[in-house]
Amino acid sequence: MKTVLMVALGGATGAVARYLVGVGATRFIGAGFPWGTLIVNIVGSFIMGALIAALALRYSVSNEMRAFLAVGILGGFTTFSAFSLDFAVLMERKDFGLAMLYLGSSVGLSILALFAGLSVARTVFQ
Repeated sequence: MKTVLMVALGGATGAVARYLVGVGATRFIGAGFPWGTLIVNIVGSFIMGALIAALALRYSVSNEMRAFLAVGILGGFTTFSAFSLDFAVLMERKDFGLAMLYLGSSVGLSILALFAGLSVARTVFQ
């Protein structure tokens, strides 16, 4: 239960950070391109890589703290960071075919699912 609470607290923190980056990006860069999403995906992926390496090589933290940081904060900030880590793990294991399948299916099927959801909702609610 403690781990679930840590993830929830981290998720709320990450979600607020994501919102603030989006607002800031729109205010300072403009609304014509999804800059906020791009920024959180890139920054979140960088932080995930640095965090995982630091925890593996230098710091020993509890499972609760690991969940708070990686699943909670970074998961709330951007799920793309978790996707990027999963892809990197497959690549480092030299599971190249599986990594490419994961990459293609994650991006392609997620986009198809979004369009399917749009279509269903438009059919139901119009």
